[in-house]
Amino acid sequence: MGEVNISKRGAKRIRSGHLWVYKSDLRELRDAEGGTIVSVLDEARNFVGQAFYSDASEIALRFLTTHREAIDRDWWRKRLRACAARRAGIAKETNAYRLVYSEGDLLPSLVVDVYDGNLVLQTLSQGTDRLQPDIVELLLEEFNPRSIIERNDARVRDLEGLELRKGVFYASEPGAIATGSSAEIELGELSDPLAIARGTDTEIEINQHGVRFIISPLASQKTGAFLDQRENYLAAAKVAHGRALDCFTFNGGFALHIAKSCDSVLGIDISAEAIAGARRNAELNQISNVEFRATNVFDALREMESSGERFDTIVLDPPAFTKSRATIKSGARGYKEINLRALKLLNPGGMLVTCTCSYHMSEEMFLEIIAEAAVDARRRLQIIEKRGQSSDHPMLLGVPETHYLKCVIARAME
Repeated sequence: MGEVNISKRGAKRIRSGHLWVYKSDLRELRDAEGGTIVSVLDEARNFVGQAFYSDASEIALRFLTTHREAIDRDWWRKRLRACAARRAGIAKETNAYRLVYSEGDLLPSLVVDVYDGNLVLQTLSQGTDRLQPDIVELLLEEFNPRSIIERNDARVRDLEGLELRKGVFYASEPGAIATGSSAEIELGELSDPLAIARGTDTEIEINQHGVRFIISPLASQKTGAFLDQRENYLAAAKVAHGRALDCFTFNGGFALHIAKSCDSVLGIDISAEAIAGARRNAELNQISNVEFRATNVFDALREMESSGERFDTIVLDPPAFTKSRATIKSGARGYKEINLRALKLLNPGGMLVTCTCSYHMSEEMFLEIIAEAAVDARRRLQIIEKRGQSSDHPMLLGVPETHYLKCVIARAME
């Protein structure tokens, strides 16, 4: 095992609960190779822990443990089993959830999502990518999945010097997943975990609280669905009423969940492909009071205001408007714009469900933006609930980056 010495600042960061050390805090490297697990010492050569070392990313060390222990196959097996045990209750409610949430589960840069017995895997650092064959084999042994799909086209891999790729590692039987192309899929025993059937399309039906969705892990955003909003769908359904508007609807997640509480729901998204998927999901559930339109949300909100349209419930679930500290100001303008427009369209007593999925947009900043929008719209807002991501995406104290999704539910006062 290689060794890495880090600065006092870096050691303090880990001992305070974080899992990352940046390149600027590295002091000395001995036999450290990118993608390997190294022993980490402070400047006084006191043991700090064991971590993945990256020779490309600014995040140079991702800590796996602060103990002297063997990080072998059994170690990984125990961690995976612990993740499954923590989600035993969730698995009773839905067949689609996050099984492994990287740093939130003390398994940095590893993500595993479950979609009706199919596993979607992301290895987002040199360390987990190097161990990918072993991780795939352990997932097979522990969970007996219908298939294992790789979704490693996330841009964060560029920062690790890793190629972007996606495909199917394994399928238990020809009917385990629906294929949309002629690409070959490894069936039966996994003889070569890196024999990926690249380019294969898949469709899987999932069920969230009785609402059915068709998702495509290889063609869709994220790993197939926005699993982090699952519990917020239920919260929104409790307060939704009357005529509803779901902005940035994607596959209709919020729209289809709140439909039973509303007279009608209009879902809008700029992606014609997403709207086609949302319509398909509405048909799958035989929901007839939902309409979906492909349109630019910003333009649509302005046009609706000009035409005098009003709604009793409005959901705002946009993509991240800011993905770095450098774009916080421009992102804040985007969030204020859509919240301002929405508040002008909201009837007295109406409900606003507004979200941001940007880590760099803190809850305090987000609330300030909503408050400013309310002042400009000359509306008074009553905060009913402040929420985060679903419980299968647990936030780890000491690692604020694990808390990225903020969801605010507010009422427009009479």
